[in-house]
Amino acid sequence: MKYVDPKDFENLHGVRLKVGDTFKFRCHPDVACFNKCCRNLNLFLYPFDVVGLKNHLGITSDQFLDAYVDVVLRETNFFPEVLLRMSDTSERSCPFLTAEGCSVYADRPDTCRKFPVEQGLEYDAATRKNRPIHFFRPPDFCLGQLESTRWTIQSWAQDQDALQYNRMTTRWANIKQLFQANPWGNEGPQGPKARMAFMATYNVDRFREFVFNSSFLKRYKVKSALAKKMQGDDVELLKFGFDWVKLFVFGIPSKKIRPR
Repeated sequence: MKYVDPKDFENLHGVRLKVGDTFKFRCHPDVACFNKCCRNLNLFLYPFDVVGLKNHLGITSDQFLDAYVDVVLRETNFFPEVLLRMSDTSERSCPFLTAEGCSVYADRPDTCRKFPVEQGLEYDAATRKNRPIHFFRPPDFCLGQLESTRWTIQSWAQDQDALQYNRMTTRWANIKQLFQANPWGNEGPQGPKARMAFMATYNVDRFREFVFNSSFLKRYKVKSALAKKMQGDDVELLKFGFDWVKLFVFGIPSKKIRPR
């Protein structure tokens, strides 16, 4: 998910979907293109995606990042992008694709759940907040768009069990937007402060060690009930990590955490 300037709408491919609009789509093994969309992808992974996938695979965040991820720092950005590493085959297929389909389907990333819908953020000047915008963007080869089943944005998200993924991705996108300007100073986006921010958002296992096995709780005040919950709940820890990054990097206060 990315921020989209309204001036760029006319340059975007696909059909914009507004509340109440419908689109036709159905994917199933009988369509000739089944699984073709799972090849040769630039598939961005968001923090909540990594939590779901590493837990599905029964490995740590470190192990997942080492085995399945490419971390890319673009010149125009000040926080790295995290992409799923495709297999080393001529088709560059998703590493989780099998002959039967997706082997991690229950915990597939947010982008896969939304497909063929893409979501971005538009700044609403009236409310001074970002709001989600959606585009129907199936690839040309997709035969699922010729099926007769109709969906709205809401019914599709519910059918794909994507509501929590959508919320968490939107929460992360609002933070990611803050990195359009350089917050690191002379340290740069590869310095220790930036590495800590990456850890808090993409490596919950290491962030948990940092919170509970360092002087963190002596330097920050966290309610005991929340601290106890975070010890065994990756999602709560990730939400806390988002708030901590806003405070640690940008000085944005949070009800969950305060400097002592």
